[in-house]
Parts: sequence; C-alpha cells; structure tokens
Amino acid sequence: MLSDDVATDLLTNGRIEVRGRLVEASNATLFCSVEHDGVSADCVYKPVRGERPLWDFPDGTLAGREVAAYLLSEEGGWHLVPPTVWRADGPFGAGMLQLWVNTEQEDSGLVDVLSPEDVPHDWLTVLHAQDERGAPLVLAHADHAELRRLAVLDVVLNNADRKGGHVLRTPRGEVFGIDHGVSLNADDKLRTVLWGWLGRELDESAVERLTGLRKRLDGSFAAALAEYVTPKEIQAVADRIDRLLQQGVLPAPSGEWPAIPWPPF
Repeated sequence: MLSDDVATDLLTNGRIEVRGRLVEASNATLFCSVEHDGVSADCVYKPVRGERPLWDFPDGTLAGREVAAYLLSEEGGWHLVPPTVWRADGPFGAGMLQLWVNTEQEDSGLVDVLSPEDVPHDWLTVLHAQDERGAPLVLAHADHAELRRLAVLDVVLNNADRKGGHVLRTPRGEVFGIDHGVSLNADDKLRTVLWGWLGRELDESAVERLTGLRKRLDGSFAAALAEYVTPKEIQAVADRIDRLLQQGVLPAPSGEWPAIPWPPF
C-alpha cells in the first residue's frame, strides 16, 4: 500500500478513470483507477450527485463527511481510515476519492456471526440472537488492538453505520474502517458492531490521542473540518471527546437509537 503522503498527492492530483460501479452500495460508489507522475492505484469515487438525501443529515454532503472522518483519524494519530480527499473535478462532479484497500478475503476475519460453540475463546460477545429456525447465534468480534482503536475512533466520529463489512484487514495485518458518510452528526447516533469493550477503561494510548486531538480542535484544525461539517457538529466532536476523557471508559448504547446497524454486515 502507498504511503499516506504519496497516496494523498496521487488522489489529489491524479487523472481519474472510472472502471465500474459497486452495485451493493446504497449511494453511487464508483471503482476507479488514478494515475499521476508514473504512480497509479485503484480508488473509490463517491460523487455528491449520486447521494440519496437523508433527513437526519441535512447539512453538507456524505462525501464531505468521509473526508472529515479521514482528517480526524489522521489528526488523532489513529491512521485507521484509508487516504481520502475531496475532488471538485471528478468525472461526475465533486465528491470524495479514497484509496482502495486490497484484502485477501471478503471479510476481515475480525467480526462475525457464529454458532455459540464456534466463537473463539478470546473473542468478545456483542449480541445473542436466533436464526430463522430458532438456532442460537452470536455476533462477536476479536479482542484485537487495532479494532479497539477503531471502536474509540467510532465514538469520536459518532459513526452511525459501523457494519462488520466496513472493517477491512490487509494481507500485512493493517486494519481500516471505511464508509463514514453517515458520521459526525451532532445528535447521538452511534451504531456499531464493536460493542465488545463496553465499559472497559480507555488505555493510555487512547487517552493520549484523545487529549491531543481535543487541544487541536480549539485551534486551526477546526477550520479544516469546517469545510465539510457544521460548527455545531465540530463542537459535538469536542463534546464527545470531553465526555470520553471524563468517563474514562468506552460508552454503552444511549438507548435512544438502535445500537447495531441492520444488517450488521
């Protein structure tokens, strides 16, 4: 995978060629190649004109929220969102461009729905359920360090759609989260399959990242975010970080919003 600096330059300045469409996506999501100065890569392009309006995300664009999520991941030192930029000159107009993440398998192997006897002993249970025949099932995920960092980032982002399929793992073991268009709302909308650390204490690394990001939200970084989300939503990010640091643990569902996206994958 390209370094972030090279990838960002490529995505920002490269020539985009549309090669296909990811038909399972609810909004227009185009598979593209991008080339610049002899460097090329695959990427995902989400034009604004292909977005379906959402009543509870009336401000800005979903593509802009994807860019804001990347900026927050980078500024906080998580590096868990693939390089993502805003392109005003996309083939179908303005939108976001994100580096394609190559994976060895369709799912990450870190989140799954399993029979109770098949859940690995070191995994964390999120939900007990039944299939259409009444057989027991368990939604669970690995107790994995990068996944736990992603759970913290999702709280900061107020991610309303962390499905299992939105967690990717590369052949080198890197973990990435994708599809952050319905994040950063000012109202509490956290929906995730990563509830396994509910109530567990934030580790020292998480506290350090959150503290540093909170300070930078009071500075020039807020202006960068303001290109994509509203001042109220930026303040809500700061408030969520303050709450995390004050409580010192990963939160429980609020009870005012479905806790798990459906379908979970």
